[in-house]
Amino acid sequence: MSELASESSNTGALPPERSEGVTEPVLLERPTDGVAVLRLNRPEKRNALDSAALSVLNGQLDALAADAALRVLVLSTTDVRAFCAGADVEERLDAAGGVARMAAFTELYAALDEFPAPVIATCVGNCVGAGAEIVAAADLRVGGDNLKLAWAGARLGVPVGPARLVPLIGVSRAKELILTGRVVGADEAAALGLLHRTAPAQEAEAAALELAATLTAQHSDGLRVLKRMFRDLDHTGERVAYENELLLRFQQHGAGLPSGR
Repeated sequence: MSELASESSNTGALPPERSEGVTEPVLLERPTDGVAVLRLNRPEKRNALDSAALSVLNGQLDALAADAALRVLVLSTTDVRAFCAGADVEERLDAAGGVARMAAFTELYAALDEFPAPVIATCVGNCVGAGAEIVAAADLRVGGDNLKLAWAGARLGVPVGPARLVPLIGVSRAKELILTGRVVGADEAAALGLLHRTAPAQEAEAAALELAATLTAQHSDGLRVLKRMFRDLDHTGERVAYENELLLRFQQHGAGLPSGR
């Protein structure tokens, strides 16, 4: 059964279930002209991403990237306990399914790196593993006071993290966070420069939307040109492509991410 993203105007609330009892894994809302909000919606899994959720999220990102009228994208959640707890390692997959899921993660990381409009991440609760990668891939970040941010790849041997984190906080600090996998709270994340705004968890998305409104007041073409300049000058495309290659190799020929088999 395929899952398709739907629009919701009920900010912060869980959507009604479909008749077959399956909730949508990603919700799209257009709160104002030029602004889109994508909310992860797997609260029972703390928004850990399975193959179906990744397919919907990647499809939404592709469609939004093609929208020339889009000024700002806000990434958020329907449950402030978690933005994203990483990969859903309880998903039952065979070897081929595991490779396909990892390929979907690499597509997600590339799509975020290449996204033409500014992206703001609402960082609340668990932002772990792939959740931390999504946060780091955003252009701007708003943190809730319940933030638990962690680069957990080292625990499972996953070759991920340096491509996005090093340009943000430098090699030395990135090494410490990635190699230890320790949890970073909102105060420390702000001190590291990872957060541009902080707010109580329940108000973090509203703060992200306020920041989005500030950006929409700027010249739309100018924002896109500036974002592309940052990407080109930092060579993030090359960094992400290199890390994505290692991720696929890890899944194909190494231990790979675990599954619920």
